Amino acid sequence: MTDRTYTVLLYSDDPKVRDRMRLAVGTRPAADLEVEFVEADDYDACVRLVDDYEIDLMLLDGEATPAGGLGLARQIKDDRPNAAPPVCVVLARAADRWLAAYAQVEGTLMYPLDPIETGRTVAAMLRSYASGGPVTTA
Repeated sequence: MTDRTYTVLLYSDDPKVRDRMRLAVGTRPAADLEVEFVEADDYDACVRLVDDYEIDLMLLDGEATPAGGLGLARQIKDDRPNAAPPVCVVLARAADRWLAAYAQVEGTLMYPLDPIETGRTVAAMLRSYASGGPVTTA
């Protein structure tokens, strides 16, 4: 791991949800990782951030409206087949994991966010992304 700071994009139309995401991840999801956050509250802002910044991980609200995190993930993956950052979507229903697979997301978390599980998932995804390996979580 290098000493660089990783950029995590938080997407939700609800600022309270983005706050919960930020708190669950924290600025140090693991002792060897430091993250900074950029935030988007709609589809256009999210796409602009992906285009303008080096995003290391997208953490998306699967319940956001009008553009949900799963649809947004699929669109970004389709538009940038070899350049899309890894995506983790926060879901309200475990049954939606099949939609996450269809959307080509690499990780899922469940509401309410557990800070320990969230930190582990984000850390594992960032480490895999940094090493150039496959980015997936269970």
